[in-house]
Amino acid sequence: MSTWRRALAAAGVRDPELRGDYDAQRRLVARFRRSSYLAARLLLPAPVLPHVVAATAVMHHGDNLLDTGSRPQRVAAWASWEQRVRKALETGVGDDPAIRALLHTVAAYPRLREALEDYLATATAELEFTGFTTEADFQAYVDAYSLPAFMLVGTLLGPEADDGGYRALCRTLMEGSQRLDFVNDLAEDLPEGRLGIPAETLARFSLTPEDLVAGQAPAGLRDLVNDQIDAARTSLESARELTALAAPWGRALVNAVIEIELLTADAAAARGAGLLNGSAGPPLPATLRVLHHARKLRRTTA
Repeated sequence: MSTWRRALAAAGVRDPELRGDYDAQRRLVARFRRSSYLAARLLLPAPVLPHVVAATAVMHHGDNLLDTGSRPQRVAAWASWEQRVRKALETGVGDDPAIRALLHTVAAYPRLREALEDYLATATAELEFTGFTTEADFQAYVDAYSLPAFMLVGTLLGPEADDGGYRALCRTLMEGSQRLDFVNDLAEDLPEGRLGIPAETLARFSLTPEDLVAGQAPAGLRDLVNDQIDAARTSLESARELTALAAPWGRALVNAVIEIELLTADAAAARGAGLLNGSAGPPLPATLRVLHHARKLRRTTA
């Protein structure tokens, strides 16, 4: 029996049709978030893995709907998906493999329902995003979109009861991760007119979006990159405390996610103004060391 089949059995997914629904989500996650899937498969206990995969698949599908096509197409696609998910939550019946797997996961982890409701209520913030004027706009985006999307998975990795400390540190993680994504993805976002660095921040370094689109790389750009990565790194380092608050089965994965983000920050800083030509990724040897350490952490917290 394969590792995945054993995980489905351990998670109580025995109905053949439902197994097929989870299989479809595994293929989606493995195709589009391969590194995340491999880390989850390596670091999560079998009974939890299918549920994290199902939640990740819903998050990824939502991202695609919110980001693909013209704005009217995106609005219509999201409205249809949201309505179908809400109807499924009300009736307990889904009309899509992702929704059926999600329903089973919500039944296994009832606290996920609140996180899902929060996500559905605020995800349209991504539809409105075309850039930020101020740092406050960026912070509002983290609250409205980045954090609720992450909590689809973060809730599964967290404690059954949270006094607010776990969610607050998830928010710190998302602030750092989102800021890093925006600076690291300059080459991808600029052609789409979706610059994630606030205009007031650009102005501090005597830069405009037009400068970046034109591919100009004055000293101000290097300083801007360093500033944003330093801010992201500060948040990510503070988020290390999250590992201790996660559920025992989630600590190894949470630790790995944070450390790989910090490796990505280092790689992006090394690329500097070259981020205008493409994003940076964490070096493979260092990533493997992080995963090796995380596996040791899993053994001590299992």
